[in-house]
Order: sequence, then structure tokens, then C-alpha cells
Amino acid sequence: MQNSTKKGFTLLELLIVITIISILSVILIIALNPAETLRKARDVQRISDLASLKNVIAIYITENGGDNSFPALDGDQTNDDNADCEGGGGTERVWLSADGNATPDTSIYANTAVYTDGDNGDFAVDGTGWIPVDFEALTGGSPISGLPIDPSNSNEVTLGTAVSDTTLVYTYVCSDANTTFEINAVLESADFVNGGPNDKEGRDGGNNDNLYEVGTELDIVNSR
Repeated sequence: MQNSTKKGFTLLELLIVITIISILSVILIIALNPAETLRKARDVQRISDLASLKNVIAIYITENGGDNSFPALDGDQTNDDNADCEGGGGTERVWLSADGNATPDTSIYANTAVYTDGDNGDFAVDGTGWIPVDFEALTGGSPISGLPIDPSNSNEVTLGTAVSDTTLVYTYVCSDANTTFEINAVLESADFVNGGPNDKEGRDGGNNDNLYEVGTELDIVNSR
């Protein structure tokens, strides 16, 4: 008869295996950097949102063509003189995808009066949303079903908050000259921010390296 013996792991061997697994898990978490992955995902959404807004506003301008039957880029339903855009004869405005009581940093935004509603109708595309343009007036209706807002928008701006080029909201401004506009976002990912490997803020052609800027005129918002 042969004696059979069973050999199991010793306590020391188990501790070594557990330690190795723990070290590998830490290395994996550091390598993946879940917080940075989430920041990058939000930035990708911001870049996509601004591209969509730029396209639909460009369509609006093209179809408008200066026709007074359309409201202007400042939301004026009576004419298209863009009085409330920069350089117009009205109150220069900056529109935010946030609480309308927020105050923009005047060193960043030439436009100082804020007109938007982050609590009621901010997604609306009929001119009552945070961008005042009535996209439903376009032939065939609005190309988008709702206005996008910053992925972190709701928690970033509250009553009386100062809005700067680090505040996670979208901003929209227009210029009376040549019916132009600019839409901005703040990016978070170390990959996309100014100076990052895939710098989006510093290479967008705008005049503020701390903002991701798109539109037809990228110097309406002040540089800093």
C-alpha cells in the first residue's frame, strides 16, 4: 500500500499571495486612474456638446441671413440688431448653463450681465433656454431636442457664485459685429487642459488658454 499525503498552502504562502495581489491591485488602480478617466469622459462630452451647439447656431445664422423675421443671437424677438451682444446698443450679456444669479468674473468676460435660468427651462430650444436662440424657428424645426449643459453643471454654480475660467459651466456670448458668437467650456482632464499632451484649450485658436473655445469669433471673451 502507498501512503498518500495532501499538501496545502502554509499560512506564510497565503500571506505572500495576498500581498502580491494587493500590490498588483494598487498598481492597476494607479495605472488606470479612475478619477482621471471620469474627468476625461466628461471632457469628451463637453467637446461633443460644444461641437453640436456650434453647428446648430451656424445653421441658424445661415438660414437667418439677416432676415428680421428671425430673432437675433441675443434672443430679441423683435429684430436682429443683436443689441445685447458685445458691441450692441443694449446691455452686453453672457449666457450661462447655470443659475442666472451667478456673476461672471469681469476680468474674463467683457459681457457682465447674466441672463439665463438654470432651474427652469434651461434645456429648451425655443429661445427660453440658457442659449436664447429660437432654434424651433428653423425650417423643419430644431436640429437638436434640447440644449446640453455641462456634465458637472448642477453642482458648480449657486446663488451669488462668481463664474471664472475655472467654473464648470458652458458660456455663450455673441458679437454685434458680423453676427458672430463664441461658446466656451472648462476642461478637467490633465490630457486636455492647457499644456497637456493633447492640449485642447491652448490649441483651439481662441484667446484664453484656460477655456475650450468654439464658434465663429474666438476673442469675444477676454483673455487672461
